[in-house]
Amino acid sequence: MGFAVVAAVFLVLALVVALGAIKIVPQGREYTVERFGRYMRTLKPGISFLTPFVENIGRRINMMEQVLDVPRQDVITKDNVSVQVDAIVFIQVMDAAAAAYRITNLDFAITQLTMTNLRTVVGNMELDEVLSQRDQINTRLLDVIDQATSPWGVKVARIEIKDLQPPPDITNAMARQMKAERERRAVITEADGEKQAAITVAEGQKQSAILQAEGRREAAFRDAEARERSAQAEAKATELVSTAIAQGDVNAINYFIAQKYVEAFGKLAESPQQKTVIVPADMGSLVGSIAGIAELVKAAQAEQPPIPPRGGGSRPATRGGTAVPPAGS
Repeated sequence: MGFAVVAAVFLVLALVVALGAIKIVPQGREYTVERFGRYMRTLKPGISFLTPFVENIGRRINMMEQVLDVPRQDVITKDNVSVQVDAIVFIQVMDAAAAAYRITNLDFAITQLTMTNLRTVVGNMELDEVLSQRDQINTRLLDVIDQATSPWGVKVARIEIKDLQPPPDITNAMARQMKAERERRAVITEADGEKQAAITVAEGQKQSAILQAEGRREAAFRDAEARERSAQAEAKATELVSTAIAQGDVNAINYFIAQKYVEAFGKLAESPQQKTVIVPADMGSLVGSIAGIAELVKAAQAEQPPIPPRGGGSRPATRGGTAVPPAGS
């Protein structure tokens, strides 16, 4: 009976020791193994076995990417402006042993390191640069902190500035400056629009003046051509009258004088300021001139050659208004 109890106790102890020697590491974690307090190896995710009573688990390290919040702090810029800045840091442990045994508090150390370097980087920049060059601040912080944390077995993936808050008076001044800048741009845009409109109107007036000048030139050319043709016709008529006078034809003189007489009398009658038309008492001369014109027309018709009839038919030719019988009748 006593032997059975002792065997049962030894069996329970064996089970406890066996279960204590079996370790299961979850995914995304790594465990360090210590032998009598000294680091021996690192357990990867999965099942592992330890030496009972000799080895034990030292540190349990999170190997996944982590986010550290950097508290808000007041930073003095290069132009002596106080700015409140906070940030976030993305880190990932690459060496579990280094992260466990080379730094006491890894998260606190990275947070303090980020805060001090943030003050250094922002303190070397002016306010306008701090507000407009966040990417440059992030890049400079990333280079410095990643290099500093490399011996700790940590990889700093990225650093992001969450918020930059200038003092209220600086914010109000920036708002007024932005408003003035927008008003200036609006005035410039409006002035450019008026300038373009004035240029367009001037260009249109220029084209209109050019077209009007071309029209006047064309009209003047047409008037000159008409006057030239009228002068040629007048010269031709004068030449014909002169030829008729030279041949002793008195009717030509009567025609020329009667034409001028009738034109002058017509202009006198068409005058808008003339209320009374004075008719010459001697109308016989005017009638005689008209009779002379009629005789001149008859003489001109008599001198024209006979026109042959159309359609092959025979018509008696006329001469001076008298029918001429055909030959052989």
